[in-house]
Amino acid sequence: MSVGLEHYLGLSAILFGIGLWIALAKRNAIVILMGIELMLSSVNLMLLAFSRFVESDRPIAGHVFVIFILAVAAAEASVGLALAVTVYRNRRTVDIDRLNLLKW
Repeated sequence: MSVGLEHYLGLSAILFGIGLWIALAKRNAIVILMGIELMLSSVNLMLLAFSRFVESDRPIAGHVFVIFILAVAAAEASVGLALAVTVYRNRRTVDIDRLNLLKW
């Protein structure tokens, strides 16, 4: 038995669903960021699977998209964690329900 495209796509869909559930169900800002990172990683897995299994005249395009998504994910993680640390220093919590910084 060999691992095919459908196996990679199934694993990617499962990982994306777990990341979506984490991002929507949790209250902690850092855990929400981890859910978003999991969703981005599942998209990277899907892009690499398509790049590997689908015949194309430009097979490297999937890898280029993965590099771009990794760069965006790294920037998102650094900015998100910096915001979480700043909010924690000011409010002593990272609970999303207790944060009301934008209310008048």
